[in-house]
Amino acid sequence: MPVPDIDALVFDVLGTLVDEPAGLRAGIRGLDPSLDGSGAERLLSLWQGHIEREQRRIRDGARPYAAGDALDREAARIVADAAGVGDPAAVAALALAGRRLPPWPDAAAGLARLAERFPLIGLSNASRTALLELDAHAGLRWHQALSAEDARAYKPDPAVYRLAVTVSGRPPERLMMVAAHAWDLRGAQALGLRTAYVARPVGDPPASADRFDLHAEGLADLADQLDGLRGRSR
Repeated sequence: MPVPDIDALVFDVLGTLVDEPAGLRAGIRGLDPSLDGSGAERLLSLWQGHIEREQRRIRDGARPYAAGDALDREAARIVADAAGVGDPAAVAALALAGRRLPPWPDAAAGLARLAERFPLIGLSNASRTALLELDAHAGLRWHQALSAEDARAYKPDPAVYRLAVTVSGRPPERLMMVAAHAWDLRGAQALGLRTAYVARPVGDPPASADRFDLHAEGLADLADQLDGLRGRSR
């Protein structure tokens, strides 16, 4: 896989560059500071389960499209009800927890290093507004940030990956999708994008049948591997 054949890197955001569970967990504890660890994890599972289920229903055509902000408000209401919290202001604050996610320690420096060689495109299931605030909060820097909201779909729907292909003006095989989620990389791979798996504690590891182009332990390792491939291609 010669590096000159890659014209841009396309990054997943949630889980790959920011620790989504940690940020949501903090928002849930803010809703009810008396929660113990197991209680917070139970409510986090309720949130994550609702988002995953509703995104899947939208992809399957069982529900009309709803933006990520609407799904977050639904999840916040479910979590608040389960916690016995009825304060509308507290629920509204919880619904915005996904905009205050902490970056992984290597995110900012890794993006900066990779940006010296490649255009970087963020591609997220977060809404446009949420992605703007999330990127600012986490200190993420892009050449272009794209929300699945522009496709009125959710990854791994092919329409979302086509956003990056269209914006880049390049064929899919000249883009590399970088993600900590094997399901995300499979979706990109199905459209013809190159793929790089980056290991994160909260990611979805590859299955034995997966064949991704690169496997990296972090963004520095990814950059090192891309540097090595460039050197061999000369």
